Amino acid sequence: MPYRPLSAVVLAAGEGTRMRSSLPKVLHPLCGRPMVLHVLDTLVALPLARVVVVVGHEAEAVTKAIQAGLDTGIPVEFVEQRVQRGTGDATSVALTAFSDAVDDDDVIVCSADIPLLRPETLAALVTEHRHADAAASLLTAVSDPTGYGRIVRDARGNVARIVEQTDATAEELEIREWNPSIYCFGRAFLAPALRRVSPENAQGEYYLTDVIEVLRGAGHTVVAMPADDPTEVVGVNDRAQLAEAETVLRDRINTAWMKAGVTMVDPSRTYVDATVELAPDVRLLPGVILEGRTVVGRGAVIGPDSRVVDSTVGEGAEVASSVLRDATVGPDVHVGPFAHLRPGTVLARDARVGSFVETKNADVGAGAKLPHLSYVGDAEVGPGANVGAGTITANYDGRDKHRTSIGAGARTGSNSVLVAPVELGPGAYTGAGAVVTRDVPADALAVGVPARIVEGWVKARDAEPTDHVGEASDTNEAGESGD
Repeated sequence: MPYRPLSAVVLAAGEGTRMRSSLPKVLHPLCGRPMVLHVLDTLVALPLARVVVVVGHEAEAVTKAIQAGLDTGIPVEFVEQRVQRGTGDATSVALTAFSDAVDDDDVIVCSADIPLLRPETLAALVTEHRHADAAASLLTAVSDPTGYGRIVRDARGNVARIVEQTDATAEELEIREWNPSIYCFGRAFLAPALRRVSPENAQGEYYLTDVIEVLRGAGHTVVAMPADDPTEVVGVNDRAQLAEAETVLRDRINTAWMKAGVTMVDPSRTYVDATVELAPDVRLLPGVILEGRTVVGRGAVIGPDSRVVDSTVGEGAEVASSVLRDATVGPDVHVGPFAHLRPGTVLARDARVGSFVETKNADVGAGAKLPHLSYVGDAEVGPGANVGAGTITANYDGRDKHRTSIGAGARTGSNSVLVAPVELGPGAYTGAGAVVTRDVPADALAVGVPARIVEGWVKARDAEPTDHVGEASDTNEAGESGD
């Protein structure tokens, strides 16, 4: 069988009114990725020479989403169907991108709303098409045909034509074999056939499906290949079908990760986007949602009931019942339960962020502890520091955000307020309820409202006999909260 180039046309111009959405149908997300990108992911897994995407409704938004989300060495071109006059017209518009005189290639034509289609199925269709030396080949399915064109066969069982549901007779509506609108054409046959298609139908549109009857009438070979799994070729036209497709796709994703060494205690309650990366020996507990560009390192445990978005979780880390967004969690870090890590949070190795702690734009050093009930925003927390219960960094003065620095080994007492910009030096302490408005030197104590500074407090405390511990004095005003 001689080599022929293979290209693809994706029809993505429709509005998708049944979605009842301001978002174009093809941009509705499935497992964190727009529907059209799932179709393109399938196509570019094949040895294609080029891909042409037909855009129309919200053309600019669709084009930008594809350009931003598709990373491939295969050229992707866009043509615009300015007036939506049917799939046949859209395909004719697509062929304007094929300006070269040579037309001995094959071209796959499919809709952008079939996100469950697998590369293996398309490859089998192309192989069947070429073995039969066909002018056109199409996938078919046998299941509930509601909403789809019916495959009408002749007395010999060959495909004679496709009739759309709105144009079908009562007898034709009883046919169970339907058309998913996934084709492979010899391009030399496609363009002439399209010129013979007319809009004389219930929709007043140019149907791509009519090309099949045109080619058969001209004596060309048309091949129909039934899909092994009808679910794979079902289109998405409304929110209910979108949810059904998401369920199937999530099951595929979860199965693939479990085969790759990831443990999911309850896969039916585990949600992993197509863009997420997981290492072997990751353990996902029920209720976990991993979204966007999240990366999880070997041996990490996430859940139960945690949402992680566009974040990195290091090896051996644990995230329990917490929410992370644009955060970096280092190796062996413990987060939660009920913590909220907002964008810009970076937790170094073995840090601890506990119950009802919120962080934002915060660098937390190795071994530092934020055990409970704290807000740490626009701040640096040094290695080994301990932030007591109820401590907050007051980072906003009504106009601007300011930073707080908590030095290595520093400790804040319960309910301390650090009014930024302010710095606690290494080894410094604050007393319970202290409102710190000025810098605290290393090894000093800040107590009171506003806080007064007791310099050298740590050294003095360490020098006292142990039997004095607990006496009421300035050397016992830290009121720190442990972990």
